[in-house]
Amino acid sequence: MRRDVYQAIADPTRREIIHLLAHQTLNLNAIADKFDISRPAVSKHIRILTECGLLMITQQGRERYCRADPKKLQEVAEWTEQFKSFWTQRLDALGEFLEGN
Repeated sequence: MRRDVYQAIADPTRREIIHLLAHQTLNLNAIADKFDISRPAVSKHIRILTECGLLMITQQGRERYCRADPKKLQEVAEWTEQFKSFWTQRLDALGEFLEGN
């Protein structure tokens, strides 16, 4: 099952896993040690992130290592960029209005 990148980043634990792996490659146990949730729960989050293409898992001996592959986040950045301009204009107009009163 291929998951949607938006579904993956909707969960705060998955966002934290992405943030953690954006700076380093870690094995599954090292990732699980960083969270106060069960190892099966961490594994489920990692599976979802992998299914939507945000994580890559490589096997090295008996260990499985995860690294972030943030290219899919570009899709999110492009989608949110269209709203940035809209809200910047609206907030600037509100600021001008409030300064005028």
